Amino acid sequence: MEPLSEFLSLAYQWLTTPLFNSEDSTFSMASIVGLLTIIVLAWWGAATVEKIIQRTTKGKTYKGIDESTMYLLGRLLRYTIWVVGTLMGLSYIGFNLSGLAFLGGAIGVGIGFGLQNIFSNFMSGIILIVERSLKIGDFVEMSSGATGVVNEIGLRFTRITTRDNVDIIVPNSEFINGQVINWSFSEKFRRIHIPFGVAYGCDKDLVKQAALDAADRVEGAVTDNPARKPEVWLVEFGDNSLNFELVIWVGNELMSRPKRTQALFLWEIETELRKHKIEIPFPQRDLHVRSGQLDVRMVKSD
Repeated sequence: MEPLSEFLSLAYQWLTTPLFNSEDSTFSMASIVGLLTIIVLAWWGAATVEKIIQRTTKGKTYKGIDESTMYLLGRLLRYTIWVVGTLMGLSYIGFNLSGLAFLGGAIGVGIGFGLQNIFSNFMSGIILIVERSLKIGDFVEMSSGATGVVNEIGLRFTRITTRDNVDIIVPNSEFINGQVINWSFSEKFRRIHIPFGVAYGCDKDLVKQAALDAADRVEGAVTDNPARKPEVWLVEFGDNSLNFELVIWVGNELMSRPKRTQALFLWEIETELRKHKIEIPFPQRDLHVRSGQLDVRMVKSD
């Protein structure tokens, strides 16, 4: 027992031996280990709580609160636990929390010297979470042309997943300072334009009817609402064709997949045009040859 007692005594002495002192407290190995333990537990607990909330509310409405609102509450709760846990750890080691004012001043100097972008993204993330101008599940289009579904809103960046399952990491400041089209922000329906062309000489009324019949065959297209009737516009006399647009309202499912949606409509339009024997144009050029004499000379090579 004596070796064990001696070992424990040495370990206790090593853990409690002061490493350095500050004005109000003394720091030892034990206090540092305690600080790290509290912070790690706080961060782990915060992440666990958020995951539990997300898993239990994914795709569900909990007591009238939708999934995006529960995501917001989970994310705010996570950050709150982070801050409280960190402050508890600092208080445990005897750190004077009034010194955080000095730390805030140092951070301000750091922001002025090179942390502007990080701080801008941080504040933009808080604005996005609180204002809810962007929510999980929204379909957005960036000014760069990238489109996708919002899957994560963090303090520094937002993760957007394209329809090809590619994750795009976008700094939060781009959503605040740039132009972003949120196709899911308020209305559940959007009007889209599907361009197509037919050969010159085709019956315009027959073309219109064929396009409307094609629209009826696409699931998710709004064709039976008197306030949102589909239309067919003649928009241009092209070089090789009469150019039309099918202008139609669609729901969220079609709206969030623009290329697939256009392909569905064009597929049905081509089927209806062939059914009505309406000619689909192809590029062509007229060549005019002027009459006249051509002087031809034969030269014998040496």
